Amino acid sequence: MKLKHMLWLAAVLIIPANVWAYGDSAGSGSGTGMCKKVNFSEFSPVNNAEVAPQSAFSFYATESTFPKSIKVTIKGQSIPLTVVEKQNGYKVTGKLPDTLRGAFAKINIEARGIAQCEVTDGWLVKVTQ
Repeated sequence: MKLKHMLWLAAVLIIPANVWAYGDSAGSGSGTGMCKKVNFSEFSPVNNAEVAPQSAFSFYATESTFPKSIKVTIKGQSIPLTVVEKQNGYKVTGKLPDTLRGAFAKINIEARGIAQCEVTDGWLVKVTQ
């Protein structure tokens, strides 16, 4: 009988801790839980577009994003960005590197928001010769 009580006590103490550790995942968008307010949108050029080398790109980040935390990498190369505050968020612009030609490239976005949570996103473009 004592073993049954000990197992019951262990289950009561362990299961809620594991459930709470994962937080709220009911949101949509780039983040979950506390990070669900950090989102990226209006990607330009559009996903899978064919573009010239050194083409400009842009996207919007929601206002809950810390603007100094926004980083973009393309094929492992850090890209210089311009971040401008707009109504309800930030417009982020940059240029594809000149060395990128005749290949597909993913524009990788990384940023932090409320509670220092990290949110990532990105999109693919085809760079011409």
